Amino acid sequence: MENIATNIDKLYQKAEQYSKTTLKLVKLKTIDKTTDIISSLAVSLIMIIIAAIFTMFINIGIALWLGDVFNNMAMGFFVISGFYLIVGVIVYLNKDYFIKTPVNNLVIKKLLESKISENDTDINTNGYE
Repeated sequence: MENIATNIDKLYQKAEQYSKTTLKLVKLKTIDKTTDIISSLAVSLIMIIIAAIFTMFINIGIALWLGDVFNNMAMGFFVISGFYLIVGVIVYLNKDYFIKTPVNNLVIKKLLESKISENDTDINTNGYE
């Protein structure tokens, strides 16, 4: 009887250790995925800022050029502003297509990347290819 109690106690300790280790692993994977997503979004944000600055200077140049063409500097800036008003309305009307869906797909792809690589590792360690 003592042997069964000892085995049950060992089994309980192993199960407790396994659950604690599993919880730590889940926390580490969550931290890894979170940092991966944040770093990807940070890179995207930096690229967007650089593109915005580039676009701003190009637009100022085009507005000044159009101002020379129309012999009215203000008109060049109004034309550029009108262009961006139209672009803004189009993007707003299609915000799901242009913004929401690509961002959702990026986050889902990043979340599932490690799951796919884990499955590939499991397949390779089992001898299947």
